Amino acid sequence: MIHPVSRFLAFAYFVEAGLLLLVVPWSVFWERNYFVERVPVLGAVLLDHHVRGAISGIGAICLAAAIVELLGLIGRRGGRSA
Repeated sequence: MIHPVSRFLAFAYFVEAGLLLLVVPWSVFWERNYFVERVPVLGAVLLDHHVRGAISGIGAICLAAAIVELLGLIGRRGGRSA
């Protein structure tokens, strides 16, 4: 059985990673970072909308994993009080 603190930390990690991966590829920070400006080939790949969408998709998967962890926390809490 997974400890509730571990499950909460996993939830917090998945929420943070998911939100970052969902939002950052579409921000100005993504377009003006060191690697995009200094390495033209990498910049062309990272600025492609399909790559940005794929990274945002990984963020959506992380947010779904966060929901699963949260439901596990709620389910464990509800099971304990019964």
